[in-house]
Amino acid sequence: MTALEEKIGYCFRDSQLLRTALTHSSFANESNGAAVCNERLEFLGDSVLGFTVADALYRRYGNMPEGRMTRLRSELVCEQSLHQVAVSLELGRFIRLGKGMDHNGGRERPSILADAVEALIAAIYMDGGYAEAKKFIDERLLFQLGEKEPLYFSDAKTALQELVQQQSGQILSYELLSESGPDHLKTFSVEVLLNGKAIGTGIGHSKKEAEQAAAAVALKEMSAEQSG
Repeated sequence: MTALEEKIGYCFRDSQLLRTALTHSSFANESNGAAVCNERLEFLGDSVLGFTVADALYRRYGNMPEGRMTRLRSELVCEQSLHQVAVSLELGRFIRLGKGMDHNGGRERPSILADAVEALIAAIYMDGGYAEAKKFIDERLLFQLGEKEPLYFSDAKTALQELVQQQSGQILSYELLSESGPDHLKTFSVEVLLNGKAIGTGIGHSKKEAEQAAAAVALKEMSAEQSG
């Protein structure tokens, strides 16, 4: 587990918490009671994550109405968002799965990976307290938020297109870089280009999802450049 601890930037005092966070119910069911699944930690992590994101939105955007905050929080903590976190950590390598689930592509299944991220957040919270859990959430999810109210989330492609069209003669395009995995669970890598120059790369289990991820990365980079 040392490799994963290095990736997440946190060293557990109680390593059993980390093992539990990475234990899927399929593995626990095959262990004859020797292992506990991560479902209880997932429940707790969902609450810690939801509160942390809500607190960040409330504090950063003083004029944002309740409805907008609710939608933005939902988009930040949705399965797709958490799946991206899991992929960035290569979490699928570390999850303990039952043999059948492992054979059927469980290590790449977005729902399993997203649930493991929530369980991991809870494990960090239980082991190191709220400050450590918040640090993880800030670095892995809330980095997308700036001081100004965000222009995008659910439809990053449209937001990027609108931003690019503010200057005439700009050409935006998307290029498929790679396609891997079995037919029922493919992974796509897509690059977004502005006037032929790469400005963001994203992955997803559909071309559309990968394009949205790439557009979100491009928007983040362009926003950082404008702020600078």
